[in-house]
Amino acid sequence: MKPRVATAWLGGCSGCHMSFLDLDERLIDLADKMELVYSPIADIKKFPVNVDVALVEGAVTNSENEEMAHIIRKNTKFIIAFGDCATTGNVTAMRNKFTTEDISHRAYIELADKNPRIPDEYVTIAKLLKNARPLHEVIKVDAWLHGCPPTAEQIWSAVTALLQGQTPVLSPAYLRYG
Repeated sequence: MKPRVATAWLGGCSGCHMSFLDLDERLIDLADKMELVYSPIADIKKFPVNVDVALVEGAVTNSENEEMAHIIRKNTKFIIAFGDCATTGNVTAMRNKFTTEDISHRAYIELADKNPRIPDEYVTIAKLLKNARPLHEVIKVDAWLHGCPPTAEQIWSAVTALLQGQTPVLSPAYLRYG
């Protein structure tokens, strides 16, 4: 049975997923060795159960990201914080010096073309958390893959090791953050 692998995108730019796609023809090799069960690349709507490995990109920035992080942890054996936003907050956390009220006012009042109004119901958009946080501050993370974004080589090394049932051989900073 092939390992079940997922990738997820929280609060970030999708650059880590673009680096994943930079594996180019090696993606065909991976397809033979794993089952991709969830990914923004594959347009699967619901995170599945019994996932062996998940690469999670992005910081936890809003209520939807936070809920998704907990769903991923509950259903995944081994989680990799995928890229610097997931490992440290990185660029996404630059907003932490502002209040959510400041951010909302700028986005919904100052920059509005029509009908300036700060949402009071969060039906179609997720509510911002007070701070953007690295993934390990919200759920248990098993390994860290640094880089903004990580290179295709770093991704290849980590994923192929995991598919062989091994912990990725990364520098100590990559294996444990914080």
